[in-house]
Amino acid sequence: MPKKPDDRRMRAWESMLFAHTALLRQLDHDLAEQFDMPLPWYEVLLLLYRAPCRRMRMQELGERLVFTPSGMTRLIDRMAEAGLVRREECPSDRRGKFAALTDEGVARFREAGPVHLKGIQEHFGRHVSDDEADVIGDALGRVLDRLRS
Repeated sequence: MPKKPDDRRMRAWESMLFAHTALLRQLDHDLAEQFDMPLPWYEVLLLLYRAPCRRMRMQELGERLVFTPSGMTRLIDRMAEAGLVRREECPSDRRGKFAALTDEGVARFREAGPVHLKGIQEHFGRHVSDDEADVIGDALGRVLDRLRS
């Protein structure tokens, strides 16, 4: 195996990295402009909405969203002040905390969802054919599976 990526893989890496950064900035702008909601807030709401009982351990949220423990704490503190989430104690681990979605958080998530999905389609989906979407999804899925194992 080569010690460094070949030109083709380096181009793919750079395209993925720069496209990812630009897409996140655009999606963040769309949500902030229309809902005064930064993208990380929406991502927390999405994960909590999909989670059992609409709550997750703070540590798991931080790992999924690539936040340090202190960064996750600050983010959840701001979201709690806005009434979107609440903290709950973990009965099996006194040090562990849950972030739980409030009714207001559910409402804001549902309200912002269509704008976020429209942004994904407008800024990403319409530029990718069905076959390309399959290839991108399969390739990045393999990378993710390998990194998680």
